[in-house]
Parts: sequence; structure tokens; C-alpha cells
Amino acid sequence: MLDATTRSGGTATASPRAAATELVATVPPCATAELTAASDTTAAVPLGFTARCTRVLLSPWSRLSLLVVLLSAAAACVLAYQPQKLLTHGWPPQLGGATAAVVFAVAYGLCTVPFVPRPLLNLAAGALFGSVLGTGVALAGTVLGGAMAFGLGRALGQDALRPLLRGRWLKAADGQLSRHGFRSMMAARLFPGVPFWAANYCAAVSRMRWAPFLIATALGSLPNTAAYVVAGARASRPTSPAFLIAMALIAVPTVAGAVMAWRKRHHLRTAPETTVAD
Repeated sequence: MLDATTRSGGTATASPRAAATELVATVPPCATAELTAASDTTAAVPLGFTARCTRVLLSPWSRLSLLVVLLSAAAACVLAYQPQKLLTHGWPPQLGGATAAVVFAVAYGLCTVPFVPRPLLNLAAGALFGSVLGTGVALAGTVLGGAMAFGLGRALGQDALRPLLRGRWLKAADGQLSRHGFRSMMAARLFPGVPFWAANYCAAVSRMRWAPFLIATALGSLPNTAAYVVAGARASRPTSPAFLIAMALIAVPTVAGAVMAWRKRHHLRTAPETTVAD
């Protein structure tokens, strides 16, 4: 409480608002200016070295570079160690039953990420596990490998590559994958001319959701996977009906896909130029 001396010699109590006003009034203008300048200087302090490094490392192009390095290293390991030799010489004898199936499915998925052809893995699955179990193991590896590639592409490559989708055909393909994810991925899996890895990373760059991608990968890959697995399981009897049917299921979609691609290419050549809306 502040006491103010009156003319009569008594004291009068000042109100809190008046006291606060008096205190503010006693602060010199130069001190207020110094406080404002100090706060502006604090706000303008640049980021530290660690923060700058973190920003650079987490930038879209840094993540894309990391993806390229990872895929290049995985491809180099495949070429150097040739894991397909393990398939030709047989599965390690210490593994068997469910453990062998799980390990093979995981190895299958890992091998598909650095562009190992799936037909070789499907034939090996049939030779090692038979038609029924081999189909299940190969399909599980297919979905696992697609999920890993989709996740890597989405986390490390999408932000850097999406701004580059400026061409007419690139925008059209991106719009098809983004708006009709399930249908587009089903067509890509059923069509033998589309590489497995290419469909994975193109879908990752688009705005396709996880659920349509995984479901379409499982359903669309089933016919082709089963045909190769049966062919691998019956390779010792090439004249058996099951082997011949499997080879027909492999050859017919390939020929049909080549014919459709040729007709589509001819149609695109003769069709007039159209503008794709953004």
C-alpha cells in the first residue's frame, strides 16, 4: 500500500490502478526501447549448427539420395553374393517346416526390394515347398516386399519426386494411381509387362493409400505367382498336365499383354493431343 501525505497532515491510501500508472510513468522511454531491442535480438538469433544439419539431412533431396544409396547397396550385394545360388543348391538343411517357410518369405520380400526378378523366386518356392505351401510363401513374400518398397519410396522419395511430375503423361499416370489406386494396381499386377519394383515405387510417389495397394498386390499377384510356383514344383515332370497348364497360364497373359500394349501404342500415336487437367 502506498501512503500519500495530504495537506491536512493525514494520510490517504492510493488505489492499485493509480499506483500501477505511477510505476509505468516512472519508467524512462529509453529503458523501454532497450528492452524491445533486446527481445528482437533474441528472436533473430540464427539456428545452431546441429539444427542446420538436421534440417539438411531431413530435406526431401537428402532423403531421396539416401533411398538411392540404399537401393544401390542392396543391388550390389545381390550381384556380389548371388543369393539365387542358395535356391539352386537347396535350402540350408538346418531349417525345416514353418521356420523355413517364414525365413524364405522374409528373404523373398527383401530380395524384391533391390529389383530381383520374382519369377526366379516363385520357381524356387515351388521347388522347395511344393505347389500349395509354395504359393502361400511366395505370395506372402510378394506382399512383404511390396510393402517395404512402398514404405521406402513413400518416406524417402515422395516429397522430392512429386514436384517433378509436370509432364502431361506423368500427370495422367499420377492422377490414375491416386484416384483409382485399387484398380490401377490390380491392372499393374495382372499385366506381365510391368516390373514389380516399378509398380511399387510409382505407387509410392503417387497419393495411393496403403490398403488399396496391399490388397491389390495380393489379389493381382496371385494368378501369376501360382503359375510359376506350380511350374517350379513340377519342373522334374515337364510333360505332366499341371506343368503344361502352368506354362500356359504364364504364356497366355504375356502374349495378351504384348498385344494390348501394341494396340494401345498404335492408338496413342493416332489420337489427337489432349490437355490433361491438373
